[in-house]
Amino acid sequence: MEISALTRSVVKRNHAVISPDGYINSRVPGWKNCTVNVLINEQMGANLCQTLITMTETGKLTGVTQASQLFFYVISGQCTATVSGEKQTLTVGQFVYIPIGNDYLIDQPDAGTQLLTFHKVYEKLEGFPVPLVLFGDAANVAGPMYLGDPALRLQVLLPDELSFDMAVNIFTYDPGGHLPLVETHIMEHGLIYLQGQGVYMLDKDWYPIKKGDSIWMAPYCQQWFTAMGKEPAVYIYYKNVNRFPTTV
Repeated sequence: MEISALTRSVVKRNHAVISPDGYINSRVPGWKNCTVNVLINEQMGANLCQTLITMTETGKLTGVTQASQLFFYVISGQCTATVSGEKQTLTVGQFVYIPIGNDYLIDQPDAGTQLLTFHKVYEKLEGFPVPLVLFGDAANVAGPMYLGDPALRLQVLLPDELSFDMAVNIFTYDPGGHLPLVETHIMEHGLIYLQGQGVYMLDKDWYPIKKGDSIWMAPYCQQWFTAMGKEPAVYIYYKNVNRFPTTV
């Protein structure tokens, strides 16, 4: 008999590991005929929201970005995205960034299409315009070595410009690849594993991690990761960038 009281999910004051075994569905106004799992949210102490959406063949997501910008990434399947009149088909690895003040429609999905979202309240910077809508494809984004290590490759999906106050990157580790130091920094992270497995150290605690797991890391949560197994470990992650570290 399976023991239902076991889970790999952990939620602490400055980090969380959310595994699929504990998902509970949420209902979001405007998002229809789909399953929505809110993985990271302000309710746990985060300053971002991260969701996983699984669509039926009649699924449809509609809304208008107001205070928060929105990033959609296709994990599996395909769909059509229309943002303020601009329409494109999105397949695996493709994405759309929706700045504040735009209406959006995600529809015509294949049954079972999975979408990842990151939401962040936009902090406008004086003298810089709000970014434009951006469609992209991770397959067309270079993945140079990270800090000179050929076992680590980093793809930067959003432009490195001061108009943007969030970054979304894809980090790939070959088996045995690991971060070269324990990171301790002000940036917050939300991420989900797209492939592979490994071990993550978060605030001195050690967690086995695999495809489908999500992680939240608060500012200054110490972090380190090593990939294990026979295939690369790949995760897509959010971080806040390009703004003053305190109220001025």
